[in-house]
Amino acid sequence: MDSANLMKAIRWHPPSYDQRLEDIPTPMLQHPDDVIVKVALAGLCGSDLHIYRGTDKPMAIHTSGHEFVGTVVELGSNYKHSSVNDTKTEGRPSLYDTLKVGDEVVSAFTSNCGECRLCKQGITCRCPFGLLFGSPRLEGGQAQYVRVPFGGATLFPTSALKSEGKSEIAAHSLLLLADILPTGVYAAIQALGHPKLATPLTGAPWPYSLPGLTTTGAVPRTSAETNDDVLHFAVVGLGPVGMCACVALLDQLTTRYPTRKWKIVAIDPIESRRRTLETMYSTIGADGKGTGQGELVVRGIEEAKTTVSEWTNGEGCCAVLEVVGNASALNLSYDLVRPFGVITSVGVHPAKPVGFEGEELYNKNVSLDFGRCPARAMIEVAAVLLAKRQDIFGSAPGGSNSLIEAIEGFKQGPEVVKAIYEKFDKGLVGKIAFDPWA
Repeated sequence: MDSANLMKAIRWHPPSYDQRLEDIPTPMLQHPDDVIVKVALAGLCGSDLHIYRGTDKPMAIHTSGHEFVGTVVELGSNYKHSSVNDTKTEGRPSLYDTLKVGDEVVSAFTSNCGECRLCKQGITCRCPFGLLFGSPRLEGGQAQYVRVPFGGATLFPTSALKSEGKSEIAAHSLLLLADILPTGVYAAIQALGHPKLATPLTGAPWPYSLPGLTTTGAVPRTSAETNDDVLHFAVVGLGPVGMCACVALLDQLTTRYPTRKWKIVAIDPIESRRRTLETMYSTIGADGKGTGQGELVVRGIEEAKTTVSEWTNGEGCCAVLEVVGNASALNLSYDLVRPFGVITSVGVHPAKPVGFEGEELYNKNVSLDFGRCPARAMIEVAAVLLAKRQDIFGSAPGGSNSLIEAIEGFKQGPEVVKAIYEKFDKGLVGKIAFDPWA
């Protein structure tokens, strides 16, 4: 692309609370693995607020946003269908062979090479060459165009969904695959796959619940009359990722453990979020929440403590999914988790100490599972749920059970964009998608 051409982009300016809609040069290919994407929709995510508020380390001016979906308009020379290369790219991720100009794609919120040891193990979020979109080191997607490093490993072609007969997918719902849906699914899978849940899931006491152990005599079983017969979960935080985590946990329990009984308490102090999740839950059919073996209730903070105590006779939940990213949410999670339980935290935490003493963790045998979702590794899994739950994720923006509150266009001008960020920061609006061309 001609660098003399200008595009519109939302840019963050230091030190804080300063978002500007500006004209800047369109991005150009910088490496043979690069892809240039024309952005159709870009998301405004809660984790964008860490930079907006200036709570992260000092940063330079950059284009915001790490969630985007769009169309390929230019390919680097390492792609088979590049205008300057038509040879097969042996041994590399398959997209280097198949990606074409005009393909619709979703990007994971971080770039990743797809070829290092970590990427090959699915730990794409910790690729040593990976970068976070919407940061000083990699310009973000709240723009008309964006450069994607390692596009053959970072991008997900939406044709992969349509080739499986999933053509009836709302276009705006594809944006959820960039971050929030993979992260919600990741939280649910991390909790259910943790060794601490082996006992409540299998009914065998520790350590006999772990696979592959040999022992003398018969493996004892827990009593069906104990709380282990019912799986208890809590989800702390009902922003868009928290709601995705609830839908994913419901689906995982229904499909993977159809004979188990379970209860979930979903927690948020904001009433409008609680209402949205209740509407979502009522919309989901039996294929996503079972036929009576479980229940999900939505509570405020203090109500949730009472509910968990009553459900478990004061014991606590076997797993808590923390989807906020601050000390108070972690403290609540600790209060709700049972001894020998697990807290899975996918919220983006600031550079501050977490509020636990070693004695607290030791005395309760709590496992803490922290960190960023390996989004590119999770997209294919999340895409299955996206297609299955179009009754939720495909809802029109602004609806009573929609994760996207509105789609806002750049043509409304800089002051509107600035006001959207201000309202989002204060919790006055929910998730916003930007259309850079409207």
